Amino acid sequence: MPHEDTSYYYEPLVAAFVRGRLKLDQDKLTTPELIRIGLASGLRLHKFKRNIELPRVRSVLGILRGLSPESLIDIGSGRGTFLWALLDAFPHLAVTALDRSEKRAADIAAVRRGGIENLSSVLMDAGTLGFADKCVDVVTLLEVLEHMESPNQAATEAVRVARRFVIASVPSREDTNPEHIQLFDGKSLKGMFLDAGAHSVKVEYVPNHIIALVKV
Repeated sequence: MPHEDTSYYYEPLVAAFVRGRLKLDQDKLTTPELIRIGLASGLRLHKFKRNIELPRVRSVLGILRGLSPESLIDIGSGRGTFLWALLDAFPHLAVTALDRSEKRAADIAAVRRGGIENLSSVLMDAGTLGFADKCVDVVTLLEVLEHMESPNQAATEAVRVARRFVIASVPSREDTNPEHIQLFDGKSLKGMFLDAGAHSVKVEYVPNHIIALVKV
C-alpha cells in the first residue's frame, strides 16, 4: 500500500527521487508534498521504505561503522534494499551504485539528480568492472552472487578494485526465487574469495544469510 507518512521512508532519499524523476524545483516543496506528488504521479516509492531491521542490512551497516570507509562501490544495487539504508546511515560517504539494469541505474541517477550529490550511478556488469585497481575503500556485493552464472569472476573483480575490504552476503539456504541459481555455504563463499586473491575472509551468519568480510 502507498504511504504518505514520511516516517515510513528514508525521507531525504525519497524526496530526492521524486525531484529527480519529475524534475521539480529543489527547494520549494516539502517532503510530504513531494511524496504526495510522487504517489499521484504513479512513482513506485515503496522501495524507499525503512528496512534497517533486516538482519543482513543491520549487520553490514555495523561492519561498515567499524571500517569507516571514505568511498564505496555497491555492486548490484537493484531496488536499493541496502543502498538506501547505507546512504541514510552514511550521508557523507562517496557511494557509486552499480547495476546492469538500465531502469535501476536510471532510478539511482534520479536520486543523485534530486540532490544526493555523494551518490553516483553506473550502468555496468559486475564481471567486467570498468574501474582501476584499488580505486575504492570498500566494495559491497549484497544479495548478488547467487544470481550470477559466473560469481567467481565478479568476486575477482571486486577484490581487484577494493583497496581495503569487500563485503558480500548470500542466502544460506535454498528458496523459491527462480533467479537464484547459485547456493553457497560458508566454506564455498570463503574459498571463492580466497581464490580471487583475498588476503583473508571472515564469515558470519544471520537469519537465512551468510555475510563475508573479505580483507584484500
